[in-house]
Amino acid sequence: MPLRIDVVTIFPGMLEGFFGQSILRRAAAMGAAELRAIDLRDFAHDARGTLDDKPYGGGAGMLMKPEPIFEAVESLRRPGTRVIAMSPQGRPFRQETARRLAKESHLVFLCGHYEGIDERVLEILADEQLSIGDYVLTNGALPAAVVTDAVVRLLPGVLGGGEEATEHESFEEDGLLEQAQYTRPPVWRGQAVPPALLRGDHAQAARWRKNQMLDRTARHRPDLKQR
Repeated sequence: MPLRIDVVTIFPGMLEGFFGQSILRRAAAMGAAELRAIDLRDFAHDARGTLDDKPYGGGAGMLMKPEPIFEAVESLRRPGTRVIAMSPQGRPFRQETARRLAKESHLVFLCGHYEGIDERVLEILADEQLSIGDYVLTNGALPAAVVTDAVVRLLPGVLGGGEEATEHESFEEDGLLEQAQYTRPPVWRGQAVPPALLRGDHAQAARWRKNQMLDRTARHRPDLKQR
């Protein structure tokens, strides 16, 4: 049974082309995933497609109304559905989160816009909130696309090569960054491939690889070792 992903957004056009490219297109074609962009305006209550209103208590900007979002989710929900709101206030999205979500049967992503979403949506509808970084975007469609890509590529058979296709990537082994990688030619513009990778000694190559992962993580992402 394919993983079904519904992204509820004001901007479905931002996702339709994305869903039809690269690994996501392959996943859909092979029946591993079913991807849909749901236009929230289809659930508006007036001819103008109004989805926002002024926040109580004042403040700048407009807030997304709860009624259309509730109706959209209720029309999509089925047994096993997990509803995820993309929000700067959410827990940081990490590789282990992607692996967890790849085991679900149905994901519904809620994409905010304007100044955010009525809190009752987050309290009642959302099973969790996720953030892809400590910055603010104009809407949640792009974060939902990022999470979708990270999740779908983990589905069985999507990348080919079995589990080995993803098990040695960054963040997969003890939370470390991936080692440097090389291909032919063995020397290019004076830079040579490390000898440990050329000798055919798998044990030596494995030791080099582990040392590389530790060194690159310490230099580029020391915060990862503190988790």
